[in-house]
Amino acid sequence: MSLLDAPPTTPRMSNSAPPVSARPDIEVIADAVVETREQVAARYTFAVARIALGFVFLWAFLDKLVGLDHATPSAKAWINGGSPSSGFLNGVKGPFADVFHSIAGTPADYLFMAGLFGIGIAVTLGVGMRVAAGAGALLLVFMWAAVLPITTNPFLDDHLVYAVFLVGLALMHAGDTVGLGKVWAKLPMVKRYPVLV
Repeated sequence: MSLLDAPPTTPRMSNSAPPVSARPDIEVIADAVVETREQVAARYTFAVARIALGFVFLWAFLDKLVGLDHATPSAKAWINGGSPSSGFLNGVKGPFADVFHSIAGTPADYLFMAGLFGIGIAVTLGVGMRVAAGAGALLLVFMWAAVLPITTNPFLDDHLVYAVFLVGLALMHAGDTVGLGKVWAKLPMVKRYPVLV
């Protein structure tokens, strides 16, 4: 019988022998899992990526709020009477142009800005990642639909890549490293409603 045919080894406790792990890349010591260097590096890489993606949302919020003269000139800032959604949605020319033109304006402004701020704060701090990932992915898919047809690719653009990545960060519990995810998970409200993790 070869090693490939052998049944997986389960961790066992004994006074004479240390526990044996079924996975060779994880060392089990007294029922504690010790991460490899690659796993630690991956956790911190995902944490940095999470913070960077949170900053993308927060920067968009701040730029549209006060007009930092990058994507939004100060004259068109929300605090100066500009509409954060109208400039983008009224310029839509794709298959959903009529839909997006009809929702541009005040109600969409509040939803858009609240989404950018809430998603940005949650992702940056690593709290409420499930809700933030769901809301962020939805917002990004809407933005992707607004830029159709894509001129540089038949289907894929950065909005969809960010959406998939955001969901992956939530599934990886990326808020637990260099974030407040573990503290957030211990709150009574979050324990009662696990979807808030």
